Amino acid sequence: MSAAAGEATPRPFPWEAAIHAGFCLLRLSSETFWRLTPREFFAMTGGNAVLRGPNRQAMEAMMRRFPDG
Repeated sequence: MSAAAGEATPRPFPWEAAIHAGFCLLRLSSETFWRLTPREFFAMTGGNAVLRGPNRQAMEAMMRRFPDG
């Protein structure tokens, strides 16, 4: 199979970003960082957050507050 058939080349794990998030942003100790499961790390870095846009009422309020033109 080829990439055109849907096979993607795997990307290396982003260790620099993970270490930065764990030590600098979350301020974890080395022991805590390396004991985390991938699922725990994902949750701690916002991976479980539900991203939603504004509902209709909020959108209409923004449109009144910031009209076009």
